[in-house]
Amino acid sequence: MTLHQHTDSPATRNLGALRTSALGFGCMGLSQGYGSADDTESIAAIHAALDAGVTLLDTAISYGQGHNEALVGRAIASSGMPRENLQIATKFGIVRGDHGVHLDAHPDRVAGYCDESLRRLGTETIDLYYLHRVDPQVPIEESIGAMSELVSQGKVRHLGVSEVTADQLRRAHAIHPIAAVQFEWSLMWREPEVNIVPAARQLGVGLVPYSPLGRGLLGGSLSTTSVAESPFRANDPRFNGSSLTVNMRQVDALASFAQSRSMTMAQLALAWLLAQGDDVVPIPGTRNAQRAQENAAAMRYHLEAKDLAALESMVPTNGWVGDRQSFAVPVTARPVF
Repeated sequence: MTLHQHTDSPATRNLGALRTSALGFGCMGLSQGYGSADDTESIAAIHAALDAGVTLLDTAISYGQGHNEALVGRAIASSGMPRENLQIATKFGIVRGDHGVHLDAHPDRVAGYCDESLRRLGTETIDLYYLHRVDPQVPIEESIGAMSELVSQGKVRHLGVSEVTADQLRRAHAIHPIAAVQFEWSLMWREPEVNIVPAARQLGVGLVPYSPLGRGLLGGSLSTTSVAESPFRANDPRFNGSSLTVNMRQVDALASFAQSRSMTMAQLALAWLLAQGDDVVPIPGTRNAQRAQENAAAMRYHLEAKDLAALESMVPTNGWVGDRQSFAVPVTARPVF
């Protein structure tokens, strides 16, 4: 087993034509999904990630009903880092309000959503603007067409899509170049490798795995109590009953593997994703500054083919149990994140 640790500056990668750090920072959990959060602690975690070489911050208009974008804006303003050295990614399409959640990507309202995000983020340009979910009432071509006008106006630099099918990705890319596609992908959820990953690579679209630490299961510190406190996990079959028991055995094996290589379990899980290709930019999130630094350190590790084979043997793909929460069912039938 050979594990190389690079001591030079953290790597950068391309999402389409957008140059960014090899790891991003997913900000959703600072506003929703994982219980109460403290803004001061959250901003400290973002600052720690930036100091460790992370330059891509990922947020969305729906996270905390705008709270998350405003929080990211405050963190950037107080970071002391030049705006041109950072990449801000945000999303529209999921509308979260006091009366529930719905999807809206109507072309007549895209510009308004973008302006709201720019105001909350305190910036003049969004580096990567995602369609968070395809609106079933609107052809994806119409949503992407409206988004492309934002690029022409200089409000947005690059476009992305999230949780799309391979066909939807191709249709979107035919209207305007898509820099990145976002979806759940981790050691414990490999399904994207069958369809969306090959389609994206055929088009030259970058891959942005969210929940790269399995919604915390691959982070090494998850307990039964923390599972119960998080509605995001409590509604996920992988975190319930016998499925969680089986999955925790996989986690134990992964922890042993990581310890034998002098890595944290989270670093190993992230290094595994980074080893899947130089077009992969995972976006782990955390509220803890020290953990943000530890996660960022995964950019310094390189797993070779024999390392990946050994990992697959010890923590096999078919060893995980439980389907992820489906994102294909109607929005009114379940929570959307």
